[in-house]
Amino acid sequence: MTWQGWLQIGLVLALVVATIKPLGLYMARVFGGERTLFSPMFGPIERGFYRLAGLDPEGEQTWLGYAVGVLLFSFFGVVLLFAILRLQGLLPLNPQGFEGLAPDLAFNTAVSL
Repeated sequence: MTWQGWLQIGLVLALVVATIKPLGLYMARVFGGERTLFSPMFGPIERGFYRLAGLDPEGEQTWLGYAVGVLLFSFFGVVLLFAILRLQGLLPLNPQGFEGLAPDLAFNTAVSL
């Protein structure tokens, strides 16, 4: 490995170590329900998502609600990835001009991830 590779590893490691304490304290305050520096910015967005989903932010989630949420998230993720893979040739930022994948290959890739 070259010295540039070792330097890159060292920089990433230093950044991770430098952000452990501040990020951990921030996460503890967020999960504890305390006000943070970003609360005025992200609070209304979070409340909007709760309202859109019809959820009570103070309520407990049941196992059934969690299971439905995981399944819906997975389903929409597969549908979105399938669409991206099929429409790749029409999407921007495709400088090589790759065509979209065949339907069977796109489906197999989408459900495999």
